[in-house]
Amino acid sequence: MKFHTLRSGVAVIVAMFATACSTATLRGTGDLGIVIERASGSVQVVETSTRARLARIEGLGDLSHASAVFSRDARYAYVFGRDGGLTQIDLLEARIVRRIVQAGNAIGGAISQDGRLIAVSNYQPGGVKVFDAMTLEPVADIPAVYGRDGKRSKVVGLVDAPGQRFVFSLYDAGAIWIADLRDRKQPVITKYNDIGKQPYDGTVSPDGRYYIAGLFGEDGLALLDLWRPELGVKRVLQGYGRGEAPLPVYKMPHLDYWAEAGGMAYVPAVGRHEVLAIDTRSWKEHARIAVAGQPVFVVARPDGRQLWVNFALPHNDTVQVIDVASGQIVQTLKPGKAVLHMEFTPRGENLWLSVRDDDRVEVYDTENFSKLASLPAEKPSGIFLTPRAHRIGQ
Repeated sequence: MKFHTLRSGVAVIVAMFATACSTATLRGTGDLGIVIERASGSVQVVETSTRARLARIEGLGDLSHASAVFSRDARYAYVFGRDGGLTQIDLLEARIVRRIVQAGNAIGGAISQDGRLIAVSNYQPGGVKVFDAMTLEPVADIPAVYGRDGKRSKVVGLVDAPGQRFVFSLYDAGAIWIADLRDRKQPVITKYNDIGKQPYDGTVSPDGRYYIAGLFGEDGLALLDLWRPELGVKRVLQGYGRGEAPLPVYKMPHLDYWAEAGGMAYVPAVGRHEVLAIDTRSWKEHARIAVAGQPVFVVARPDGRQLWVNFALPHNDTVQVIDVASGQIVQTLKPGKAVLHMEFTPRGENLWLSVRDDDRVEVYDTENFSKLASLPAEKPSGIFLTPRAHRIGQ
């Protein structure tokens, strides 16, 4: 009798568990991402498998120059707002987990190699602040102080690097700093000065070896070999516009992530209608590709065969595709007004792009360039997909 009662009870529990499992929605995060809605302080959670919007999350503050990174399990997004806000989002539950305002004016951030630290680059006050990724409790404050009078520089181009390091550039100081946080209580800062005028952005190669900063105040780039940092910063592509009058710059180009393909690095030329190709063995100019306008983003398809380029005003309704094998433009698209950001799906079969002034996100087939989907969004800008969680510098 007791055995029969026990067996019946077990059967009921098993039945209840089975029912719960059948009604629960379980899913992974590998095909998720977020779209920044810059004007409304909100983000959309999107899915690339079905090209669909899943949810909208509000209350993230000023997202006029927002970017994001992901936790290593790709469940959480960390959104960096222009107002100094740092917001942790749960992608599966579509909600804000934590939000702090850590500075007056911020420009982006990074997540550490082990996924336990979040660093934010700040314009005001100039410097980098580091937080615990789980709690957003402060870990370190690195003021970007330079010169004899103790001024603080705007910080740009903040990326993670192997060895639990963060690398960033000081716009006003013309410097690159490395912050080693293997001991989070005692960060070790290495400084490289006189790297060039006004580094405006920076990125790291996919293998984490090279950090490169674009220079706004002069023609050229600053290169730091993170395998051999003792060699200091090397100047590359110096004077690439020598003899030519630069054009007015209506939007700063970006080096957010490295466009590398076929042994070449491809970067936007400041104030010129060109994409520059650099041989990554010699770090010398290999070629110039004439494009429709002043490039803002130059992004490489994951297989390295294509480069997609968008532009500043007055050509910001245009996207061009460069075939890397031939070095030729093979497609020109006109998605709409103010194409701001482009993001490939993990294996590169699709590209997502934001069309800010037409309030939509579009998805393209990268083989035949057909438009696959058009999703409404309020003044969309950055598009960030969760595979970034497993790539260095993103």
